[in-house]
Amino acid sequence: MNRLPYLWIALVLLCLVGCGADSTKLIECPDCGNMVSKRAKHCVKCGAPEPAYSAPPPPAVAPFDSGQAKTLQKVWANHLGVPVQITDSVGMKFNLIPPGEFTMGSPLWEPGRYENETQHLVRITKPFYLSVHEVTQQHYEKVMGKNPSKSKGANKPVETVNWNDAVDFCSNLSEQEGVEYRLPTEAEWEYACRAGTTTAYSFGDDDSQLGEYAWYKDNSKDITHSVGGLKPNAWGLFDMHGNVYEWCQDLYGPYERLQVVSDPIGPASGDHGRVLRGGACVYLPMGVRVAYRITNFPHFRNHDIGFRLARTIPLSP
Repeated sequence: MNRLPYLWIALVLLCLVGCGADSTKLIECPDCGNMVSKRAKHCVKCGAPEPAYSAPPPPAVAPFDSGQAKTLQKVWANHLGVPVQITDSVGMKFNLIPPGEFTMGSPLWEPGRYENETQHLVRITKPFYLSVHEVTQQHYEKVMGKNPSKSKGANKPVETVNWNDAVDFCSNLSEQEGVEYRLPTEAEWEYACRAGTTTAYSFGDDDSQLGEYAWYKDNSKDITHSVGGLKPNAWGLFDMHGNVYEWCQDLYGPYERLQVVSDPIGPASGDHGRVLRGGACVYLPMGVRVAYRITNFPHFRNHDIGFRLARTIPLSP
């Protein structure tokens, strides 16, 4: 009996398994996007050395530029075995935000600065997803069965929602999908908005460029606009400045007086309400700065208040 054909079949199967043809063993090259075996030393397409994925990649320590931000997203996505961007069951898109370190608050010399913006170093130790856009009216209605907004438009941000409404939305969507959706913490929100920058806005200090990124007093005509119509920040997030205020998870309070804070979640108790971030379409440039923060009570609704979602990424123990 001629065993040669069987030997060739065995060799082919061995090569396929040994060379990492299984798509679960492939990673994306952060330089060119080619899919490469996790065991490869270099990308076969562009020749770039592949990082070791057995240990976590380095955190995203600010400052870093937009190119570095995108590379960090890809490297962390490969390490975690998840996509950089996902879409949920109602059509909302989420981008991966890797763990990192940044200076929260604003420097004393920043124009428009308030006393509650004391600078301090913050570490975000866990990756998470953040919605690319503010929650829109069409997505809110799909989950909650109603649309409370004053300025109607399917792709406009939902508004006239209080903190409790936002939390209920998160709870309903979490139950629907079996994963945890939540409001971002205030620290996660600012870290995501800054996207590696140390400036007044996610694109720099020059507010003459603000109209390219934000719907605010000078260009909005005092009404909200459809999400995603302007430029995103380096993480690929739209409308982090202006359009509508965004509820955060935290109770409002002064920042912790520590040199370094890891994953802060705000005070455990208090009567100052919940944190709102990002400013809104009716505000001047100083009111849509990255560090600008205000508070209101959980039951408060207004036509310039909405929210965006975070999605927890389960990590192996």
